[in-house]
Amino acid sequence: MEDPAAPGAGNPPTNGNGNGGGKGKPAAPKGREAFRSQRRESEGSVDCPTLEFEYGDADGHAAELSELYSYTENPEFTTNRRCFEEDFKTQVQGEEWLELEEDAQKAYVMGLLDRLEVVSRERRLKVARAVLYLAQGTFGECDSEVDVLHWSRYNCFLLYQMGTFSAFLELLHMEIDQACSSALRKPAISIADSTELRVLLSVLYLMVENIRLERETDSCGWRTARETFRTELSFSTHNQEPFALLLFSMVTKFCSGLAPHFPIKKVLLLLWKVVMFTLGGFEHLQALKVQKRAELGLPPLAEDSIQVVKSMRAASPPSYTLDLGESQLAPPPSKLRGRRGSRRQLLTKQDSLDIYNERDLFKTEEPATEEEEEPASDGERTLDGELDLLEQDPLVPPPPSQAPLSAERVAFPKGLPWAPKVRQKDIEHFLEMSRNKFIGFTLGQDTDTLVGLPRPIHESVKTLKQHKYVSIADVQIKNEEELEKCPMSLGEEVVPETPCEILYQGMLYSLPQYMIALLKILLAAAPTSKAKTDSINILADVLPEEMPITVLQSMKLGIDVNRHKEIIVKSISALLLLLLKHFKLNHIYQFEYVSQHLVFANCIPLILKFFNQNILSYITAKNGISVLDYPCCTIQDLPELTTESLEAGDNNQFCWRNLFSCINLLRLLNKLTKWKHSRTMMLVVFKSAPILKRALKVKQAMLQLYVLKLLKIQTKYLGRQWRKSNMKTMSAIYQKVRHRMNDDWAYGNDIDARPWDFQAEECTLRANIEAFNSRRYDRPQDSEFSPVDNCLQSVLGQRLDLPEDFHYSYELWLEREVFSQPICWEELLQNH
Repeated sequence: MEDPAAPGAGNPPTNGNGNGGGKGKPAAPKGREAFRSQRRESEGSVDCPTLEFEYGDADGHAAELSELYSYTENPEFTTNRRCFEEDFKTQVQGEEWLELEEDAQKAYVMGLLDRLEVVSRERRLKVARAVLYLAQGTFGECDSEVDVLHWSRYNCFLLYQMGTFSAFLELLHMEIDQACSSALRKPAISIADSTELRVLLSVLYLMVENIRLERETDSCGWRTARETFRTELSFSTHNQEPFALLLFSMVTKFCSGLAPHFPIKKVLLLLWKVVMFTLGGFEHLQALKVQKRAELGLPPLAEDSIQVVKSMRAASPPSYTLDLGESQLAPPPSKLRGRRGSRRQLLTKQDSLDIYNERDLFKTEEPATEEEEEPASDGERTLDGELDLLEQDPLVPPPPSQAPLSAERVAFPKGLPWAPKVRQKDIEHFLEMSRNKFIGFTLGQDTDTLVGLPRPIHESVKTLKQHKYVSIADVQIKNEEELEKCPMSLGEEVVPETPCEILYQGMLYSLPQYMIALLKILLAAAPTSKAKTDSINILADVLPEEMPITVLQSMKLGIDVNRHKEIIVKSISALLLLLLKHFKLNHIYQFEYVSQHLVFANCIPLILKFFNQNILSYITAKNGISVLDYPCCTIQDLPELTTESLEAGDNNQFCWRNLFSCINLLRLLNKLTKWKHSRTMMLVVFKSAPILKRALKVKQAMLQLYVLKLLKIQTKYLGRQWRKSNMKTMSAIYQKVRHRMNDDWAYGNDIDARPWDFQAEECTLRANIEAFNSRRYDRPQDSEFSPVDNCLQSVLGQRLDLPEDFHYSYELWLEREVFSQPICWEELLQNH
């Protein structure tokens, strides 16, 4: 019996006529109803405008700071201000913080840190709130949001230079130990149970986020402080472990039930920003990749993938009505004859699916002539306007926005956006098939000997080698194989102590628990998840002490809860993607170790379950109240909220964090399944094709690219009928996804589409990972390959340190271990 919550559930199979498998007239009303619902979906997708979204490491500075606070916490801004002003008046007379000289400000901060070291928990919390008010920008003395953000950044640099981070890190350790020793067993946990932890984590997050942000106007002192802070987070002095490991341990303690009151959203946001700050963001990753390829002697990258994706434009989503079968839904021939231009548009649709020749395939950006622009314009109109035969039927009127294409769109450069790539394995496979066909035997991995092969094969091999791509992972795997074969002759591997390497060493033995904990929280935060009694409570730091009693309060709390879940999804998706990309660059088997544990923890069906919703509604959701966001809520007097203002939300076209999360999850899914046939089959088994195809309704180029990549790798397994009825999607894959020469993705004739022992593939990978980890990290200090001293005089002459009390029991030891043990000299002589 199929689980209704499983991805793909609720999609009954259809036969070629589009009904549910029955015959005759009784199935017709059902088919008509399905047709109407899918037609509504198609109409909605046409109305979706292209989303002007710029992907990056994070959202704007103000947005990232505002997401730290839930709306339930807003009254605490006033509490923080009061605690600061009470303390400030006792130390400084007649002046405000912004009026003080820098030396006076430093002296006051030193006094605050001294007053933190008190036994009284209540007094310590008041001082911590005063520090938090400084980190929040002393908003009581500011006139605008820009001033608040400016002084927040200034104060955070000042706090760090005076040693605030180390002091708060000690307090955080103390709070964690106390929380785990006396875990809460309350039936209902609210925001009041995590007050101290929230204050500490907020100060740490504001320091990390403000110092991480680089600006051209930063002074030399600030730049030096940033690098020092980065080093301190990477090589923490407390227990000699990175700060990220402490936050990972908080996540596992939260999920295990040891500390259910931990403010998990703040922990995850801080963990994500610490990893981004210490290891680097996406642009830094690209620079590291270029640098590492140069060090390994590999040719430079053909293009910058970030820039290529930014230059791509979104395609209109495919039609969903064609899934019901063309024969049932197509208009009769009489209507086709009476319609102008039908024949020409049919030909145009066919032209848009024609395969480029080799000259066009690798064409650079060239201006098109007038003769070339006309058919290209029609083809693009067909792709973007979705003028299918079904949509020309009077039942579905064409959208009113079918205006002639602008000159800018007509002049869009021809050719494909990506340079093609060929693996060494592809060349070997091609030559093996050619030799079997023309010669009758193979030469193994020899790709240079072409004797006996016809001239066209020579040209093909030459073309393949021109586009051969050797990845960093290929070099690392080859080096690992050599180290396994010749451990003595090659000697010990020199592993540089980079922040990424240190983080992996710290995570290694608890990594499965970390991944399971993150996925548990992601599952609880997914909008498609149903509340279960055994699921973890991720709302401990958003639920107020007293539940709402009015409709307005309930609406506000509902928005706050949804926003809270969206931020958790955003932080986990970005964190996992960053970890995978950095570990892959550092060493491929580190990446494989993390990804395999994600797969074992059901990450693939979890992501598909996340996308098994109306993804367009999720991306355009307005779970935010702009007047309650920081720093706006600290400057302006809060207007009276009404149900209308809450329902209206903001005026943004889409929600940045939700689109960011969706792209991250799709990239994560691509990372897990790329070149892994067993995991690709998981996509097929979980019926991911219709789920992913629905995501194409979002007109954003980067999201569509990763959806099309996922559809491409499983196309060969979906059957001819699926490919025939989804030619629009096949055409989009051809136009937007990188081509791999000899990749028979569109037809399914490849050897990889045949039955495969998928379990053996994962087992082989796991054996390689364990061999890598044991060789590099589990080797004892006294290696079995270390030289042995076999000289009797040398061994007997070595000084042996004995325990201090050994001479008291020396005679007893001789009697028991030497004299009482019989020695059979005959056997000793015979053995030699």
